[in-house]
Amino acid sequence: MLGWSLMTVVLLLSILSPLNIITFSLLMVPILVQYVKLETKRFLIYYGISLAAVYVATSLLITGWVGVVLIAISLFFLPPVIQMGNLYKKRAPARTVLTVGTITLLAEMLLSILVAYLFGLNLISKMKQFMLSVMETMPTQLRSMIAIDPDTLVQLMSQMLPFYMIVSSLFLIVVAHWLARKLLNRSGEAIPAFKPIRDWMLPKSFVWYYVIALFMEFFVSDSNSIFFTLLLNLLPLLTAVFAIQAIAFLFYVAHSKQWNRTLPIIGIIVLLIFPPAYFMFSLLGVFDVAFPIRERMTGK
Repeated sequence: MLGWSLMTVVLLLSILSPLNIITFSLLMVPILVQYVKLETKRFLIYYGISLAAVYVATSLLITGWVGVVLIAISLFFLPPVIQMGNLYKKRAPARTVLTVGTITLLAEMLLSILVAYLFGLNLISKMKQFMLSVMETMPTQLRSMIAIDPDTLVQLMSQMLPFYMIVSSLFLIVVAHWLARKLLNRSGEAIPAFKPIRDWMLPKSFVWYYVIALFMEFFVSDSNSIFFTLLLNLLPLLTAVFAIQAIAFLFYVAHSKQWNRTLPIIGIIVLLIFPPAYFMFSLLGVFDVAFPIRERMTGK
């Protein structure tokens, strides 16, 4: 447990390094392992020691305010850790753990924006100013490649803040669950895993959501309306979800035909290097959910 405490200290301090993008996504893992393996009182002791060590280290090397910020970041991730850890102890399904953890982290983000607004700090406005300043520092040739006005682009990106928050929350929880589950199972726990990807299947109601959103896109043109903002966030989410469903279908085809995994792996590579293919993959995912394609393949 001291080793995991040391890992927490190292990950928090590494936020100050160029590797912060990688280490930031790993912050919950050692804390989650400790929470599951320890009783509440012992966990609080080890966790308190970790935070104290971070504060002392930053006070000696930099300044105490940096330590306070790092401690605040760690405490921000504590509620989803507690939620996920309690579900692990109850041996809850992985889907439940992922849903509860994502909702908890997303709620914290929304609460942070609200609290900041109550104290007179408009985070969305600050984000717009930051993006505009970044675009102004870009080379002229690169800025000329942008098809729309920078102010319009920044406005659209700020309207997509809910999308960014949902995706980032989901990504952090998935990484934490994947690594923590492997580590806990190696230590003797029995944490349930997700079903194999070939068995993933979205509810059919998602098809109707997608169809309605695509249909509404033809009639909503006012960029300042609530419906435009809703579609701007909903359509990318649904497209990505059905694209993942298409990958699950490719894994199912490879499994049912007893092929190797070349087909789904090629699909993943295409999605990563060619983003316009998301829409075509999403249509395949829609067909997989809406029609009994798998049953017919199995029947034949």
